[in-house]
Amino acid sequence: MTQGMRQGVTHRLALFASGSGSNVQAILDYQAALGAGAPFAPALVVTDRANAGVLARAAAAGVPSVVLDAPADGPAMRALLDAHGITLIALAGYLKFVPAEVTAQWRGTLLNVHPSLLPKFGGPGMYGHRVHQAVLAAGEHESGATVHFVDDVYDGGAVIGRARVAVQSDDSTDALAARVLRAEHALYPRVVHAVALGLVSLTRDGRAQLAPDLAHHTALLPSPVVLEFAPETPSHF
Repeated sequence: MTQGMRQGVTHRLALFASGSGSNVQAILDYQAALGAGAPFAPALVVTDRANAGVLARAAAAGVPSVVLDAPADGPAMRALLDAHGITLIALAGYLKFVPAEVTAQWRGTLLNVHPSLLPKFGGPGMYGHRVHQAVLAAGEHESGATVHFVDDVYDGGAVIGRARVAVQSDDSTDALAARVLRAEHALYPRVVHAVALGLVSLTRDGRAQLAPDLAHHTALLPSPVVLEFAPETPSHF
């Protein structure tokens, strides 16, 4: 058996971000492009920083937003999400650890995007430019973005999909970060869409279960980059 979304339902999406929220914007734009038949609707933007740029994006889109007073308070976060009827959560550059009360209740409907090809360069402390610096220091020839289910381990949940980018010999951290970010913007909205449609779910033993040939599924909007979808078991660090 699997845990995930029910088909034929418009799901209420919460978007979490700690910074500018460019991945939030990518998801908002994708949902708008889907039109009235979109299977998910942004219902809440959550941040842990009162000066986060994502708040302006939420206001421009007419989506309610909340600044958390205590990001580690699991019962309070769960109550907030319940009050807004949230059924799907996308962490989009959210740098705080999500409390167990939330990961348990939204198991199979809680997603994260990470700026590397997990399980490489993931785990505690690996975020933002730290990831890209580590990729360059290791002499990697490719990097990319990964979307995975969230569990109680940093970057440890089952991988749903990836988008790869080449690492150039003269890359700076900023140049690689910009290339990976474009991959994130292509991959993440399509995974959110697929989960909302019930095309992706999480099995009871922690594996991602995907519809066949998901990357070319006609329900998803065409991607500007090549996407890879493959069910994988959790990679705990």
